[in-house]
Amino acid sequence: MDFQEFLSAITQISDEKGLSKEIIIETVEHALASAYKKEYGKKGQIIKAKMNPKTGKVDFLRSRLVVDETLVYIPFPLEGEEPENFDFEIKSEYRPAENEINGDDNVNAIAGETPKRVRYNAERHILIEECKKEKISLNVGEEQIIPLEQKDDFGRIAAQTAKQVVLQKIREAEKDAVLAEYKSKEGEIVSGVVQRIEGSSVYFDIGKTSGVLMKEEQIKGEFYKEGQRLKLYVVKVETTSKGPIIVLSRVYPKLISKLFELEVPEIGTGQIEIKSLAREAGSRTKIAVESLVEGVDPIGAMVGQRGVRVAAVISELGGEKIDIIEYSDDPVEYIKNALSPAKVTDVKVLPKNTAMVVVPTDQLSLAIGKEGQNVRLSARLTGWKIDVKSVEEYAQIEKNGGLKTETEGENNPEEEGETDSKEDEETEE
Repeated sequence: MDFQEFLSAITQISDEKGLSKEIIIETVEHALASAYKKEYGKKGQIIKAKMNPKTGKVDFLRSRLVVDETLVYIPFPLEGEEPENFDFEIKSEYRPAENEINGDDNVNAIAGETPKRVRYNAERHILIEECKKEKISLNVGEEQIIPLEQKDDFGRIAAQTAKQVVLQKIREAEKDAVLAEYKSKEGEIVSGVVQRIEGSSVYFDIGKTSGVLMKEEQIKGEFYKEGQRLKLYVVKVETTSKGPIIVLSRVYPKLISKLFELEVPEIGTGQIEIKSLAREAGSRTKIAVESLVEGVDPIGAMVGQRGVRVAAVISELGGEKIDIIEYSDDPVEYIKNALSPAKVTDVKVLPKNTAMVVVPTDQLSLAIGKEGQNVRLSARLTGWKIDVKSVEEYAQIEKNGGLKTETEGENNPEEEGETDSKEDEETEE
């Protein structure tokens, strides 16, 4: 294979694997260095290969790290062994205590830790004294680069080693590329196809890799089957020994806002904004929206002509109910809107971010909702504690002395506590 064919092969691999040509060339260089060392090198040597991307010529180099007594130690020879032969004096500091020795032969210390010395190896180290003696202009921590004889003939074992290195490095590069790509997609939605179901976890094909939808991230009552396509929220990307794992969700509240961003162009253009969202996945969601441009109806934009936009989101969520209400800076107005579809007669603002909402008797159950869902979601949406009372119940409260407003209540802590207690009971219901 000539160099042009080689470059074409690199381009093809780059396109197929989604990797840069530089990474492919670097991988080939690593493989050639491994093959060279296998065939012609010595144990402990650090061999590098450098390829000219224009001519294809490969230079082989040997690297030795310049060290001093703070980085290495030279052990006393065992009985019968020849001592290391140096033309200069070796100080006793080269023989550290046991706790100063780093057994993994790595001179790079972890950040914040005191570097430990490693065993001196003449194949990969050169002492600073030796550099000075041979008039080599290098400092401790720098590399001595030694050109090696060019070799074109590699044995079968060396060639097999090179092949394995290339395959391994490409797999590692693919994993790194996938990790980087999906790391940037955290907080976004992706389209996935159900690949397989293992126990309570569902695995999705989301493009270049798989994502997992664990039980706690699944909508209660939603069923999955192989080949089914769904929209999913990317919660996070985790790195494991088996590669990156993409954690997906169908219950995350932001899934709703991201789905609306796909359906409602006015959100992307900044004409309307989703101010708040409260969700009980699989059952009901409340969304508060605000128009940032005069003349744009935020609710109308979210619903779409004949309800097509909101219907598309509801369909994607398997029929989950969605209430869209208009945001207001006025807490009274905002709370009234949040309790929709119930009609609200009055809202009394109380201390400690609490509001008492008065509704007609026939609207009481609607305002509270099934198992308290409507008032619970409204409270989460607005950030206010909401206590719902019928007109008759409120009239009785007034008859018994009434309740204090937000400013008046500051001087009556007993009454404040009573209001909070009632509200807590209502929320628990």
